[in-house]
Amino acid sequence: MTAQGTAEGRARSVALDPPATRPWAGLLRAVRPRQWTKNLLVFLAPAAAGVLDRPATLLQVLGAFGVFCAASAGTYLVNDVVDAPADRRHPDKRHRPVASGALPSTLAAIAGAVLLVSSVASAWLLAGWGLTLIVGAYVATTIAYTVRLKREPVIEMAAVAAGFVLRATAGGAAAHVPLSNWFLVVTCFGALFIVVGKRSAEHATLGETKGSHRQVLSDYSPSFLRSTLTLSAAVTLTAYFLWAFDSHGLSARTGYRLVWIQLTVVPVIVGVLHVLYLLDAGRGGTPEDLALKDRLLQVLGVLWVAFFAVGIYG
Repeated sequence: MTAQGTAEGRARSVALDPPATRPWAGLLRAVRPRQWTKNLLVFLAPAAAGVLDRPATLLQVLGAFGVFCAASAGTYLVNDVVDAPADRRHPDKRHRPVASGALPSTLAAIAGAVLLVSSVASAWLLAGWGLTLIVGAYVATTIAYTVRLKREPVIEMAAVAAGFVLRATAGGAAAHVPLSNWFLVVTCFGALFIVVGKRSAEHATLGETKGSHRQVLSDYSPSFLRSTLTLSAAVTLTAYFLWAFDSHGLSARTGYRLVWIQLTVVPVIVGVLHVLYLLDAGRGGTPEDLALKDRLLQVLGVLWVAFFAVGIYG
């Protein structure tokens, strides 16, 4: 065999080897581990109830976190399979594993189905019917969003926000703790604030191409998004203040440490204002990027956790 033939054989081998491993690498990318930071919301209700220092409860909540990681990963795979034809025509989404061909749609569909069924079954084994209903509602809502709801103005934002709220309530179901009225108001409008912020940033930065990125963006006007963002931010802050100061809210569990819970309003206010500033500048539309890259929000988050932990557990 000539040197040229050997070189050509090595080149063919190199060209053929990557596809053998690409499906598994594509599967890992398709389940979007960066998005799993949203599932940390399951710790919020048990933390506020002051029960995370109990080892058995902590294990239950960690299990709920894992269940939601599996459920969200499954819905991402289903979404990519359903949207693959449209994604291939999009300048950015065409690089998604299913759309690009790095992950076969059949493998993605099977993996997604396995993850979804496993998440519901695990929820039942972990905490009974309460957590199972919440995980089932999350799966049903996200699949309905993928199939139809994402094309319905306002309803699509409510559906995405519901995913955040269901994560937060799942922690209470896993730990078997009741959820206060103010906790539910904070999570509902906080989730809406996040979703509207994402839509506002997309609307501002994509310009005339916004409809090709997300069809429903063409139905929103800048004034509608601004007013909805202001409303959701105002209600979120007001509800958080009431949750922190009300005698039946967080202050009921603090005793003489109430001042630390009162201090948590500072990073919350600054954090909301910072996000509004970023959105006004056309940035900050991706929640996971804010959580993983924005240094100010990370510092504010650490301060909030510190004040909260001392107030509840100190």
